[in-house]
Amino acid sequence: MLSAIGAGVAGCPSSDGGVPAGQLRVATGSPGGVYYIYGRGIADAVRRRIPELRPTVLQTAASAQNLRLVASGEAEIGFAQADTAAEAVANGARVVALARLYDDYLHLVVRKDSTISKLADLAGKRVSIGARESGTVGTTRRLLGLSGLEPAIQEQLLGLDDSAAALEKGTVDAFFFSGGLPVGRVRELSARVPLRLVPIGQYAGDLRARYGQYYAEHTVPESTYGLPPVSTIGIPNYLVVSAGMPEQTGYALTRLLFDEQPELAKAHPVAARLNPREAIYTHPLALHPGAERYFREIKP
Repeated sequence: MLSAIGAGVAGCPSSDGGVPAGQLRVATGSPGGVYYIYGRGIADAVRRRIPELRPTVLQTAASAQNLRLVASGEAEIGFAQADTAAEAVANGARVVALARLYDDYLHLVVRKDSTISKLADLAGKRVSIGARESGTVGTTRRLLGLSGLEPAIQEQLLGLDDSAAALEKGTVDAFFFSGGLPVGRVRELSARVPLRLVPIGQYAGDLRARYGQYYAEHTVPESTYGLPPVSTIGIPNYLVVSAGMPEQTGYALTRLLFDEQPELAKAHPVAARLNPREAIYTHPLALHPGAERYFREIKP
């Protein structure tokens, strides 16, 4: 098993000059979500540590679009949920992973005074299930399909920022969003509008049995949003790249995630959850050869 980063590796620069020069387009998500904030942190770290690369941050719908952009060569690196990545690979996408980063938590957000207290209460309601080409919409459709609710809701396809604005205006009754804790836009919204999170963690086992091992029951603690703790569905997140990325580039980027982890955690606290014991588990995506080399080096 891998444990801590070796002291001789962690203090070294990420680049040894062997990284081919070029652009590094980072496919992220909406500005209010974790992918975008984490992606900006990675881009800043690349500017400091890997001068051969020219990073830019792409605002996207998130997981599914990110995978499509990386697979087509329109982005070099992107964030993706494990379930969405598995579907992309099954459909022929040539993408691999640098690391498992952290787990997303599927949020079902309603106003505090809402009559919605369980998933079944969404029937007949106006519900944002996530943006097109997001990981949220794929996971939510699976959840609603299992419970027979998909045809029973008034579906809206909104990203996080638009979903939060719609709930505040009263044009939707609930919204789903899959993100690492805390989701900044949810926290900001809760400061203006009394909110609740609806428990859905009991469906994790059914999702896992139907679709694969990507789902687990997690708890959103009270400390996250100042709301009562609630059980929900967790999904791992991967940092994905093209299978054709040069080995040295993949190595340098993987090393960067650990060398720059304290700074990345200042950008968003989910970066602190990266650890080499879990980072290597990216099923069904293979690890990039450069990532494999990095993890072999830090193995005691």
